[in-house]
Amino acid sequence: MRLERFFLLLLFSFGLTFSTFAQDKKPDDKDEVIRIDTQLVDVPLAVTTPAGVPMKGLKASNFIVYEDGKKQDIVDFSATTAPFEVALVLDTSGSARNDLPLIQRAARDFIANLRPGDRVALIAFRTDRKDNQAFATSEVLTTLTDDRSKLKTAIDNVKTSNGTPYYDSLLKVAEKIFSQRPADEFRGRRALVALTDGVDSSSAADFNTVKEELGQVGVISFFIQVDTQEYFEETLLGDCQSAMRFSAAQIRRYYQTIASKGKRMEKAVNFCQLGDFERLAISKRLYDIADEEMNELAKTSGGKVFPVGDFADARNAFKSVAEEIGTKYTLGYYPSNDKKDGTLRKIKVEVKGLPAGTVVRARESYLAPSN
Repeated sequence: MRLERFFLLLLFSFGLTFSTFAQDKKPDDKDEVIRIDTQLVDVPLAVTTPAGVPMKGLKASNFIVYEDGKKQDIVDFSATTAPFEVALVLDTSGSARNDLPLIQRAARDFIANLRPGDRVALIAFRTDRKDNQAFATSEVLTTLTDDRSKLKTAIDNVKTSNGTPYYDSLLKVAEKIFSQRPADEFRGRRALVALTDGVDSSSAADFNTVKEELGQVGVISFFIQVDTQEYFEETLLGDCQSAMRFSAAQIRRYYQTIASKGKRMEKAVNFCQLGDFERLAISKRLYDIADEEMNELAKTSGGKVFPVGDFADARNAFKSVAEEIGTKYTLGYYPSNDKKDGTLRKIKVEVKGLPAGTVVRARESYLAPSN
C-alpha cells in the first residue's frame, strides 16, 4: 500500500511539474510568436456599384488583399452591420459664426441617422482669453458615447471661435479620442467626420504630424467641405483695420509654398503690408492647400470628401456620411512581412465574384511598427 502511494505521489508530482513547465515555457511556437509580435492590420473599405450604390451582403471570400504586392491571408472580417466609433469635428470659425444654428441642427440630424450601437465623440472650437488676449482653441465636448441625450447637450453647448485651430482638433482625434486600442467590435471601424473649410489659422500642430497620427490609429477620414472662400474674400479687401485678416501662421504658410516652388518674393511681416492682389493670392493658395490636404487624408484612409456650397447644404452631406459609415466593411490580416522596421507598407484590395466595374475604396497604406 505504501509503495502504491509512493508511485501515485510520484506520478502526481511529475504531472504537476510538467504542467507548470508547459504553462511557463516561452512562446517558441511559430504561430504564437506571430500573434504576439505582429500587429493585425485592419483595412476599412467601401464597395459600390459603378453608379455609387453601396453593395451589401458581401463576404470575406469576395476580397483579395495585397501588401507591397504580396497576397495576404484574411483572418478577420466584419460586415456592414458592425458598429462604428465616430469623432465629429465642428468648425465654428469665420462665416460659421453666423450659421451656428444650422451647424447644430445638421450635427443633431447626423447623430440621429447613425445606428443605435454607434458611438460618437464631439470636438468643437471656442474662443479663450489669456492676459487679455483672445485666442482660438479646440475642446473635446464629450468623449465616445452612445448616449444620444448627452450628445444633444454637447451640441447645444457648441460655441463660435475667432480662429480656426483645425490641425489641433484633428490631432486631438488621434491623441484624445482614439488613443486607446479599440474594443474588438470597433476594431478597424473608427471614423473622423469633420465639417470645415479646412483652412487652418491658429494651430500649433502641422499637417504632416496630423497625417501621421491619424494614420497610426487607422481612422477613416470623411470631410464635409464647406465653400467659404467667396465669403472670406469679400471681407478680405479694403482697409486693413476693418478687413478680415490672415493670421501670421497663414501668411508664413503661403510664403513657404511660394519658396518651395522656387519663387522669390519680398515677405510681408503683417496683414496691413499686403495689397489686395497679394491678399487674394494668399487666399487662393490657402484654400487650394486645404482642398489638397482633405482629399489626401480621405483617399489614403478609404474615406471621402463631400463638398457643399454652404452650411445649409451640410445636412444632406451628413446624411450621406452616415449612410457611408453604415455600409463599411472591415477586413484584417497579419502581414507576411513581420519586420518591425517602421516602413510604409502599401495596401491594395481587389474584389472577386462581383460585376465588372465594381468600385472599392480602402485604406491605402500603414506604417509598420518599429522597435
